[in-house]
Amino acid sequence: MAAHRKPRQRSLTGHTARTAATLALAGAASATALEGSGHADPRLSPAEVRSKVDALYREAEVATEKYNGAKEKARKAEKSLGGLRDEAARKTEKLNAARDSLGSYAAAQYRAGGIDPSVQLALSSDPEQFLDRASLVDRAGSRQAAAVGGVRKQLREIDQLRTEADDRLSALRSRQADLRKHKRTVITKLGEAKRLLAQLTEEERAEFTGDHGRAARSDTRAPQPGARELDARTLQRGTAAKAPNARAAAAVSYAYKAIGSPYVWGATGPNAFDCSGLTQAAYRSAGVSLPRTTYAQIAAGQRVPRSALRPGDLVFFYSGISHVGIYVGNGQMIHAPNPSAPVRLAPIDQMPFAGATRVA
Repeated sequence: MAAHRKPRQRSLTGHTARTAATLALAGAASATALEGSGHADPRLSPAEVRSKVDALYREAEVATEKYNGAKEKARKAEKSLGGLRDEAARKTEKLNAARDSLGSYAAAQYRAGGIDPSVQLALSSDPEQFLDRASLVDRAGSRQAAAVGGVRKQLREIDQLRTEADDRLSALRSRQADLRKHKRTVITKLGEAKRLLAQLTEEERAEFTGDHGRAARSDTRAPQPGARELDARTLQRGTAAKAPNARAAAAVSYAYKAIGSPYVWGATGPNAFDCSGLTQAAYRSAGVSLPRTTYAQIAAGQRVPRSALRPGDLVFFYSGISHVGIYVGNGQMIHAPNPSAPVRLAPIDQMPFAGATRVA
């Protein structure tokens, strides 16, 4: 029988080896490309980046206003809860005093032995004196009965307060949960916007922020000496209309001085602002208290049409009333746009106009 030999494997050399290596590398590269294609972000054009960032800023601003509203409600719920707890503590202290008084009366009765009044009358050497004392005892007993009734009423009130406090605590925890949810949303949206902006060159980023409204000062530095006087002269030179009163004028003056301040979501000044934080701070400086959020501020005064705008009016934008600025005349407003741009002067027609309110 012929012996069966295992064929000897030949090593790849020369042109054959180079061809195999090339094919292997090409296959590996193709596999890598296919594997990474599902994860790598495509290169976006500057216009696409701007569109996506604009959308993210809009979503973050909506979440910011919801955060501001939840924060305000949580503050009020916490204050209300504290008031209920203080009231419960006062009533408990009063209840304890009433209980001590009843305890002293009960102890005195026990020491007296609780002798039946008819027996005491029979043993008394002075029946008339006894009857007088018995009348006093009856009146004292009536007072003690009233005291017992008062204690029972206080117990019911304290129990009601504690039940109400539990409800307020539950509401507070719900508001705090809303705060955490909206905060996560804001941070996520702003983080995504920042990541997208990092794809742009410095020149493209400068063009992007310029498209969001050209500021009276394009940098983010604080106003320089003399800026306040310049702003006052600008306001005095006037625009198409003058502020309707001193409070509105003071709010506009504050807004001019805030130009250049950074946008920080949730901030109400004096060194940083979000959009509704700026308007609230401006009117607070004029002695007018505004609600915290855009959707509450629009209802805080008299609604005015766009054709009747005067300096100091609050102007609102987008269908969800999620952005606000202070009108300063000549179709211009001062507002806190977004984290990419400081407080600035901008035309009101750069965003969808939603309404206006005169608060002063």
